[in-house]
Amino acid sequence: MQAVLTAFGRAIVSQLHVRMLLLTVLPFVLSIAIWGVVLWLCLNAMMDWTQAFFIENDGFSTASEVLTWLGLATLKAVVVPLISMWILLPLMIFTALVFVAAMAMPFIARHVGGRHYKGLERRKGGSFLGSLWTSVSAFAIFVVLWLVSLPLSLVLPFMFVAQAALWGWVTYRVMAYDALADHADAEERKAILKKHRWPLLCIGTLSGLLGAAPMLLWLGGAVFLFFLPVFATGAIWLYVLVFVFTGLWFQHYCLQALASYRVEHGAGGPESALPLLDIDEAAGAPAASGTPPAALP
Repeated sequence: MQAVLTAFGRAIVSQLHVRMLLLTVLPFVLSIAIWGVVLWLCLNAMMDWTQAFFIENDGFSTASEVLTWLGLATLKAVVVPLISMWILLPLMIFTALVFVAAMAMPFIARHVGGRHYKGLERRKGGSFLGSLWTSVSAFAIFVVLWLVSLPLSLVLPFMFVAQAALWGWVTYRVMAYDALADHADAEERKAILKKHRWPLLCIGTLSGLLGAAPMLLWLGGAVFLFFLPVFATGAIWLYVLVFVFTGLWFQHYCLQALASYRVEHGAGGPESALPLLDIDEAAGAPAASGTPPAALP
């Protein structure tokens, strides 16, 4: 757990770097472009289908009873748009996750590796196709699990715990592969993912909890349809920001684990196991030349 918290602290410092803040722009713009078109073309059709389904299956009375039991009777009037936005939510989140993984993670790997792990050899054991397969297969499994757990999402505590756990798993699968793709070979990647499975899953789950705020903002667009563009835009930007931070968190943890693994197996010098502290990280300025960086304990 100490390694997870250490990587968390380093990720916060890295996130404050101007390059990492600018890194959110392109995934955000692409996500906005795609989801602006999707909501414009599909939201009304989705709500019509949901309303027809509720009418045919007496869903309104059931939803009314459940919401009244939960003390949320005021939401009965917006149950159709709320469920429609809930159905679209996983696709929106996965879009942001894939864009960050495909566009931001290579820059994150170079940023963290170049500043903190300069002595760590890059063995390039991953590939774009490998990353794509990992993302698609993980999301396919996620969709099945999400659909199975969907009826239980009406129970508020379960909704947040289950969603955090599911998104934690899929985020761990996608981000951990990309974090090791540039520096680890295939054998090292498999060994590290097996040895550090639970800490990596913990990082993914905690990141899923960070996604609760943009999730509520996204669903808030169903309650206040007039402000849907504002709520949806804010939710997408927050998700992109959360995923960039998550990428930094995974990157710091995985490179530290890789450096330690190589030292244990005699594949790297002792100095490669410790990240370099760049005192100008938060300011975004380059480290002073000729000044040896300090080593973190």
